[in-house]
Amino acid sequence: MEQQDLLPHLFRTEFAKITAVLCKLFSIEHIEVAEDIAGDTFLAAFETWSYKGLPPNPTAWLYSVAKNKARNYLNRNRIFAETVSKQISDSSSTIHQIEIDLSEQNIKDSQLQMLFAICHPSISTEAQIGLALRILCGFGIDEIANAFLTNKETINKRLFRAKEKLRLEKVKIEFPGNAEINKRLENVLLTLYLLFSEGYYSESKDAILREDLCLEAMRLNYMLIENQQTNQPQVNALFSLMCFHASRLEARKNENGEMILYQDQDETLWNKELIAKGVYYLHRASTGTEISKYHIEANIAYWHTIKADTSEKWENILQLYNRLLQIQYSPIAALNRTFALSKANGKQAAIVEAEKLNLADNHFYYMLLGELYMDIDNTKSKQSFQKALSLAKTQTDKHTIQRRIDSL
Repeated sequence: MEQQDLLPHLFRTEFAKITAVLCKLFSIEHIEVAEDIAGDTFLAAFETWSYKGLPPNPTAWLYSVAKNKARNYLNRNRIFAETVSKQISDSSSTIHQIEIDLSEQNIKDSQLQMLFAICHPSISTEAQIGLALRILCGFGIDEIANAFLTNKETINKRLFRAKEKLRLEKVKIEFPGNAEINKRLENVLLTLYLLFSEGYYSESKDAILREDLCLEAMRLNYMLIENQQTNQPQVNALFSLMCFHASRLEARKNENGEMILYQDQDETLWNKELIAKGVYYLHRASTGTEISKYHIEANIAYWHTIKADTSEKWENILQLYNRLLQIQYSPIAALNRTFALSKANGKQAAIVEAEKLNLADNHFYYMLLGELYMDIDNTKSKQSFQKALSLAKTQTDKHTIQRRIDSL
């Protein structure tokens, strides 16, 4: 890999690791210090490598410089250093005794513990996702703003408020106790689920960004599977769901970033290896006595990896949506259930159920009605698509809807 490509790649992977380890060492109160030291490390790499060329082991070079910069910071800030020493053991600790451990195991532990810290219920889910992207995935502010389809100022304010809240709550970077871990794990899984969704359902035309969001959610989820305390059925179910969805990423959008509907996707572009992995982790998720929404959504996603329009397939999907809505109702799940109903029992039955939903401000609702009325009442179909077009907020959705109108 060329130097101009290597440094951005290492920033994405190693900035997050260095930041997580230093955050754990310094405590949540000093997130900015950890980020600054990690940032200074990469600035040093850019300046040094541009002049002297790449070192034999770039990652080891980064870790060594980060350790030195952390120790230098502690030396210059004695009061801060004493606080860190007390947090680690007792007042007899000295700066030289403070271990800046960038071993693979401590990096994994630090990132997982940081994940639990930033998924604290005191901050919003949007802020949790933003902090996860920044601290655990190494995303820049520009990239996070792009992912949320907003501006840098909004993201900076959101992250600042979230960090302040974590400081006020005195949140510790550690695994919760056994009594609390399941409760906190719910927040962690929801954050990863939403992080993956930001990529999978992203309206951004930046294909690399979309895939990176999904891959980072999968990486963090897999770390939960690797950890004995968090390797639980719902964790495996969520990873299975991500594998099934990620298998169709390449087929979901065309070269212009426009959505390709499920029935029009090129099945040969589906990733068979990821589908097989999804099946494996869905099987691992089948232990235990509780069924989470991730179990059901993973099963629905599994049936979507079978392209053939069989009655068995759509009847199974319909029953799974019925169960999902009982566990946790959502308008989107209800819409998706109605589409499955049209496949299992016909469009007329689905139209009756769809109109009961009456989601008047949702363009997906009118898109569904447009599909259901097609070939039954093309006038109503066109009216529904035109209503959807008026409500759609992004150019990607507008282009997709306009194509359906043109087809009529």
